[in-house]
Amino acid sequence: MLERKDRLILDELQRDSRLTMQELGERVGMSSSACWRRVKSLEEAGIIDRYAVIANARRAGFGLSSVVHVSLARHEQENVERFIREVLRHPEILECFATSGEADFHLRVVVEDIDAYNTFLDDFIFKLPGVSQVRSNIVLKEIKADTALPFRL
Repeated sequence: MLERKDRLILDELQRDSRLTMQELGERVGMSSSACWRRVKSLEEAGIIDRYAVIANARRAGFGLSSVVHVSLARHEQENVERFIREVLRHPEILECFATSGEADFHLRVVVEDIDAYNTFLDDFIFKLPGVSQVRSNIVLKEIKADTALPFRL
């Protein structure tokens, strides 16, 4: 369980990871050196996984977003492992979840336009061995897209 100061630090860094240790310390009520030690500890524990920039997909030229539901014909280990390897190689797949329910995998895919999406399906998804069904839901409007964990402060 995280201590309150750790949750405060993480909450602030999720909003703005470019804060200096001085600024972060002021926001969470700690000295910059104590804050630095806590951040370092959170990094070493793997709680802080990485730092990133969150780009606006549409403004960056990625006008089509889709949720793709993929079912495998058989859950043979080789097919599952190859599917996962191939998913990891495709940067247009932003997220992939193995799930229970109707589909085995759910992918969040962003591409430039419908032509790029058709190419993605034809050249990748439809050619994977073991894939039995693919359903796409094109995102019409993004209602909420957040990356911050809901720390209770």
